[in-house]
Amino acid sequence: MNIDRFIIPLDRALRTLFATAHSSRPDPGGELPEAALDETERRLAGSLMRVNHTGEVCAQALYEGQMLVARDPRVLRLLEQAAHEETEHLAWTEGRLKELGARRSLLDPLFYAGSLAVGAGAGLLGDRWSLGFLAETERQVERHLSGHLERLPAADIKSRAVVEQMRSDEGGHATMAQREGAAALPLPVKLAMRLAARVMTGTTRWI
Repeated sequence: MNIDRFIIPLDRALRTLFATAHSSRPDPGGELPEAALDETERRLAGSLMRVNHTGEVCAQALYEGQMLVARDPRVLRLLEQAAHEETEHLAWTEGRLKELGARRSLLDPLFYAGSLAVGAGAGLLGDRWSLGFLAETERQVERHLSGHLERLPAADIKSRAVVEQMRSDEGGHATMAQREGAAALPLPVKLAMRLAARVMTGTTRWI
């Protein structure tokens, strides 16, 4: 038994949930000036960025679950590449939460565990279905981020820059998965994924 196959995912989980994430790319909003937000705008921006941060926690877990059972080395490399960019998103959203004086969601460990199981389940169906799950997840996230851009305070250009870059990256992940042969998911599965996403966004905005 290769113990690294279990130790490495555990290490990644602990880093995602309890350590400070780091990015190899510059923070998209890092050089932009901080807007003079009133308390209502600051709370709104903080709650939306908390949702986005938890979404990135879930993304780390989903990819980790898929990587644990991936069969094709090429698919594994694609998952690792996407997971790396999601780590950058994790760092950006975490940094923005601190700047806004907002906290991470208390539910992150719960959502990490659930997402890890879902990712592994998708991967066990085969690499084409795993890629299909990746593509659909990223398309849904892309739409979700577009909604946040409509709701974020117009003056909060730092948060908006982060969300815009995240949205661009998520669309790229979906396109990559489709190009590599992702299977189209049945409508009931897509609807179930949307429902699960609503539960996550609805709870982590406040908790």
